Amino acid sequence: MTFTIVGRCKRTGHRGIAIATSSPAIGTRCSFVSHAGAVAFQAVAEPRLGVFSLRLLEQGYSPRKVVAEVTSSDDWPGKRQIGIVDVDGRSAAFTGDANMPWAGHITGENFVAMGNVLAGPQVAEAIAEVFNERESDALEVRLLRAIEAGRDAGGQEEGQTSAGLLTFGEQIVPRCDLRVDISDEPVKELRRIFDWYAPLLPYFEERNRNPNVPRFKDYFAQLGHAREYGKPVPVTRGGSTKFPYRP
Repeated sequence: MTFTIVGRCKRTGHRGIAIATSSPAIGTRCSFVSHAGAVAFQAVAEPRLGVFSLRLLEQGYSPRKVVAEVTSSDDWPGKRQIGIVDVDGRSAAFTGDANMPWAGHITGENFVAMGNVLAGPQVAEAIAEVFNERESDALEVRLLRAIEAGRDAGGQEEGQTSAGLLTFGEQIVPRCDLRVDISDEPVKELRRIFDWYAPLLPYFEERNRNPNVPRFKDYFAQLGHAREYGKPVPVTRGGSTKFPYRP
């Protein structure tokens, strides 16, 4: 029920995943990324096996060996779909024979494009083609454009409900972790959120090293970016309306 791009930027070494599906909250169950690589574990997702796959990468297993180890250890490999790209750009994938059609994957240096319950193979083909265009773009941009291409090629005929974008850079925490858990058009909403957030990618990396950087609103203002922010909610007590205290 899912289509996915797992990718690595050859230029920066960043790793990440963009994913969309007809079920809710896909970003919490199927995407696993660390300094060692990126793993998407989907179809009938088993997050514990996704975590296990990432741990094997961290121990130096190749993507091909991780797939072999996980599928041989799983009682239900036919119901799984796995895509892996490691820190060196090696890739491997697996689509179990009990996946609902159309299901399949495309692998190459630095990427895996895959999906199940899709409109057809053209979805994975579009994802792979667009990801490999414009390699000078930031990884997040390439992943998002690839998943948009998959949607535009037919995606899932029953539609999408949730989407996610997860990337890692040089630090041990995510560089970008954005999710749309429930939406009529989650890929479109993920794009809107990403475009709002994108200038903050280097900001939060710097803030992890230097707590004296300005507030993000001031940072946006310095860049000349206009943004809409949440509004305070009035609190009614004793017949009078007040706003929450803010120092």
